[in-house]
Amino acid sequence: MTSYSRQDVLRILQISSRQLQGWERADLIPSQQTYTFQDLGQLKTLRALREEAVSAASIRHSIVAMKSVAGLSNPLLEASLVRTGTRLAFRCEGAMVDPIRRQFLFDFERLDREPGSPEPCALRKPGTGSVQGVQECFLAAVQAEETGDKQSAIELYEDILTREPEYAPACINLGTIHFHLRQYGRAEALYRRATEADPGYVLAFFDLGNVLDELERLDESIAAYRQAVALAPHYADAHYNLALAYERKGECRAALRHWQTYVRLDRNGPWTDHARGQIRKLLDRERLAIAWRTDRFVAPRKSTPILELVSPAPSAG
Repeated sequence: MTSYSRQDVLRILQISSRQLQGWERADLIPSQQTYTFQDLGQLKTLRALREEAVSAASIRHSIVAMKSVAGLSNPLLEASLVRTGTRLAFRCEGAMVDPIRRQFLFDFERLDREPGSPEPCALRKPGTGSVQGVQECFLAAVQAEETGDKQSAIELYEDILTREPEYAPACINLGTIHFHLRQYGRAEALYRRATEADPGYVLAFFDLGNVLDELERLDESIAAYRQAVALAPHYADAHYNLALAYERKGECRAALRHWQTYVRLDRNGPWTDHARGQIRKLLDRERLAIAWRTDRFVAPRKSTPILELVSPAPSAG
C-alpha cells in the first residue's frame, strides 16, 4: 500500500502545516507521520468543507453523531461526508443520513449523477410483499414524499407503525405530513410518541417545539427546543427557533444568547442576516434601557461621609 509523508500530504493537497495541525487538534483526523490514499481522501473532504466556511466544530459534531447513529468507527473513511444546504450529511450504504437530526434524506444529487442507477427502493403499496423489511419500507415512504405522492407515503408510514409502533423516524415523518396539512393535534401526538420511543432523538423534540409554537403553547415549545439544544448543542435551527420563542415571550437576554449562538454555528446561511439584525436590535435596546435607568439622580451611598455644622460647646465657667 502506498504511503505518504506529512510533507507529501501538504504538497498534494496544497494545505499548510498549521491547517493540518488544526484538524488534528480538533480531532477531525488522528495525528500521524504517514498517510494512506484513504487518508488523503478524508483530508480532501475536510479541506473542501473548510473552504465552504463549515466550522471544525460542526464537522466534529457531525462525525461524533454519525458514530452514535450508525455505529461507524471512522465515518470519514466508512461513509462520504457531504454538505446539504446548511447541514452536513453522510452517504452510507446507499442512503443519505443527517446524523444530528437522525433523519434519512433523499439523495437527489446521486440520482442526477447516475441517471441509470436503480431507485433506492421500489414504491409499492403496503402488503404487496414487494417491500422487504421496515428499513426498505421507510426509504420507499421517503421516496414517495419527495416525488409528491403524499398519500402513498402516509400509507407506508402507517404500515411501518403497525408493525413497529415505536419506530421513531416514521413517527417524525408522518407527523410532519400532518403538520403541513395543519392537523396539529395528530402531529403533536406523533412527535410525542417519537420522543417517548427514543428520548435521544433530537429532531423529535425540535419538531415538537414547532407544533407547540403553532398551537401558541409557548412555554411548552421553549421546553421542547431547550431539550433539542441539550441533546445537540450545535443544532443551529433549534437555537434560531428558541431565540424567536424567547423574543415572543419578552425574554430578550435569553433570545440574544441564542441568536449569537446561531450566528456562530451558521455564518453564511439564509437566515444569518436576520439573526445578526436581531442581535443589533437587542443590543441597541439594552443600551437604551441602561441609559434610561441611569439618567436619574443617584443617591449617595450610605458610606459617603457627610459634613455637619456643629455649634461649639459653651465654655465652662
